Amino acid sequence: MKTELTEFMETLKSNRKNLTAQQYRTIKGQALKGSVCDARKGLYKVLKRRCG
Repeated sequence: MKTELTEFMETLKSNRKNLTAQQYRTIKGQALKGSVCDARKGLYKVLKRRCG
């Protein structure tokens, strides 16, 4: 059984090529501090802006 954090980290790692290094570090830090839902929202917002 995977936790919400580990599932999100897999998603983040699979999208790493679509992010700048700073975006990746920022979103990863948010998730590790316990704000997974906000980190997910930020990830999807960045991906929408960059990838359409």
